[in-house]
Amino acid sequence: MATALFDTLRSRIAAMEPSRPAGRVSALRAGVAVVSGLGSELRLGDGVVIGRTGDPLRGEVIGLSASGATILPDTALTGVRMGDPVEPGPAFGIAPDGSWIGRIIDADGEPLDGRPLRRGPIRRAVVASPPPAATRRRLGPRLETGLPAFITLLPIVRGQRIGLFAGSGVGKSSLLAALAKGLDNDIAVIALIGERGREVREFIDETLGPEGLARSIVVAATSDQSALMRRRTAWTAMTIAEHFRDQGRQVTFLADSVTRFAEAHREVAIAAGEAASLRGYPPSLAPVIMGLAERAGPGPGEPGGAGDITAVFSVLVAGSDMDEPVADILRGTLDGHVVLDRTIAERGRYPAIDLLQSVSRSLPVAASATENALIAGARRMLGAYARSETMILAGLYAKGSDPLTDAAIRCWAELDGFLGQSVSAGSDADFARLGEILALPDAAAGPG
Repeated sequence: MATALFDTLRSRIAAMEPSRPAGRVSALRAGVAVVSGLGSELRLGDGVVIGRTGDPLRGEVIGLSASGATILPDTALTGVRMGDPVEPGPAFGIAPDGSWIGRIIDADGEPLDGRPLRRGPIRRAVVASPPPAATRRRLGPRLETGLPAFITLLPIVRGQRIGLFAGSGVGKSSLLAALAKGLDNDIAVIALIGERGREVREFIDETLGPEGLARSIVVAATSDQSALMRRRTAWTAMTIAEHFRDQGRQVTFLADSVTRFAEAHREVAIAAGEAASLRGYPPSLAPVIMGLAERAGPGPGEPGGAGDITAVFSVLVAGSDMDEPVADILRGTLDGHVVLDRTIAERGRYPAIDLLQSVSRSLPVAASATENALIAGARRMLGAYARSETMILAGLYAKGSDPLTDAAIRCWAELDGFLGQSVSAGSDADFARLGEILALPDAAAGPG
């Protein structure tokens, strides 16, 4: 304990500077401040501190020109005057520690639960590069999730990155919490980006619960906080996940949601003068989202070295538009996507997974030949039912017209119920149950 405390003090002392350059606020416009006098001292992304009357105001450098540096503040510029002093602030970074497990923190690594938070000995920048591609391991074994649908039909393997695409009110947060508690990893890091303040507490106390929080670190920024803080929340959470990955731990990373991360980045980019395109999003959106996603995944080195980050990124899909920019970028980047359908949720089946629109790119490697046959059979049955659903519900389908459709009608209700089960009996038992539902070979081996 004493050694850890001294290590923390040494790291803080080492970061101190005997003298620091200073500049002045030379212009205030459209929510940003222009600072002169710091010349080449500042770089894009650096932090600064504006010495306004009262509490100092922190900001980030979002633009550089011959006339000075453009600063976007963490909060409103209220109280800032022309000529106020500006100093380079500490680089945006955190020092994660094992004692953070079970805690709730903000994007700067400060506690939100009213208790002191110990810093680790190593400070890490929140914006970082992923491991070199050539050094990364392959995807690992299939993980138990506690949810039959994700054990059988949409398996998640160690180091996989999946997207969870859903509109509002279809059970997205509940599914994320279930995965946080159920995924067979050592620790979960959860980023709540731009959530309503009331919902943060509800998610932690009710949806995640004490059991889930005991093995999790929650990083939260509410909707009223600045775009910088909301964007930084995702980077901070990923940095924490990387810290434990580098210790050899298996980490679950969950982000809710990438859409709000993208909206925060849009605000910052437009303030920096970047033109809007992509339905109002700036051109820099794609590399920012891809950069975040690529930091997750298998760790570097040989098996048994660094751990892995198994990631779930949620996307708010307005009006079920799967081609909107954020959804389109992520779908092409990740190792699978799961679509939650409002129609399914409205008839009371949760999780409201639309299997026909969902895919896990861990298949077919993640399953045996027998298991892959069962997965293919389930998709065949659901596809056959979906093609004829209108006729079936209208009473226009005549039994015996198509053997595959007949088989789909026989097993549809139980197969739909299987997708909605929230308790797993283990992978072997779940696949056995799937085989019973399909009644192989009669159903799954039908014409297709």
